[in-house]
Amino acid sequence: MNDAFISSIFSIKSEEEFNSLAIELFRFQAEKCSVYSAFINNLGIDAFTVKDYHDIPFIPISFFRDHDIYCYPQPPVVTFLSSGTTGLVRSHHSIADISLYEKSYIHAFKMFYGDPSQYAFMALLPSYADREGSSLVHMVKGLISHSGNDSGGFFLDNYDALLKAIVVAGNNGLKPFLIGVSFALLDLAEYCTPDLRDVIIMETGGMKGRRKEIIREELHSILCKAFHAGTIHSEYGMTELLSQAYSQGNGLFSTPPWMKVLMRDSHDPLSHTTDEGISGGISIIDLANVWSCAFIATSDLGRLHQGGKFEVLGRFDNADIRGCNLLNP
Repeated sequence: MNDAFISSIFSIKSEEEFNSLAIELFRFQAEKCSVYSAFINNLGIDAFTVKDYHDIPFIPISFFRDHDIYCYPQPPVVTFLSSGTTGLVRSHHSIADISLYEKSYIHAFKMFYGDPSQYAFMALLPSYADREGSSLVHMVKGLISHSGNDSGGFFLDNYDALLKAIVVAGNNGLKPFLIGVSFALLDLAEYCTPDLRDVIIMETGGMKGRRKEIIREELHSILCKAFHAGTIHSEYGMTELLSQAYSQGNGLFSTPPWMKVLMRDSHDPLSHTTDEGISGGISIIDLANVWSCAFIATSDLGRLHQGGKFEVLGRFDNADIRGCNLLNP
């Protein structure tokens, strides 16, 4: 993949352009990524007969735990690691070009929220900030850097310092933007009930073993009441992706143009649709995953809505996606 291809990812204007780039990347990865190539061969699929992105085979996300999904001729510059809270081997995503990840999250953020320089980014990510290899921490640090101010930062459980920083940022004409893992935001809500109605509050999901899992609607209701907020924003991302989807309320996520969500038939892992109203397993095309695999069947359940938006309904009871046995160890 050359620079022209990578540049074209972030300038997609139509469904036809997306399909063309997806097919080109699929054929490249079907040849260059040994794990993905073996997966496709075991399915009996000829990559050059695939003409539509709906027909591309998606690897189970567990492959990032069990295999090295990588197709760049040089060693990775960094490896992102999942939290590993399930007690299993952590998923790993080998990154050939960190600037590609940075382009992806900055382009997407500007599309949904505008220039980072408007904001003071505050982070409550204790389960991420204290370990190496977190793609989320890297992204938040990048947003802080692009903001061009030092009004934000990582606060762990120092809630008094966080609340003071929010006030100072507002007084300086900046919009406070609080990004937190779910359990940390709940911890803040139990510590005090500050008036954060003028703060963008974004949860990144997951209790990480710290609290009982609850549905997103309940989480947002608790946080809205505690913080006097009208809505709670959400980020949908993961170690295995270099792009994120965002919800600015009501749990409905939107993707940037180089990322697409499809629904997978729970009984047929090779059947996908983008039809509105369909529920199933969430599969994702992330064209920013140039040097790994852009076509991933996640362990999440979801439903498609109008305009390509989607909601996350939960997770499969058995996180091993059907089809894993199509690649021999």
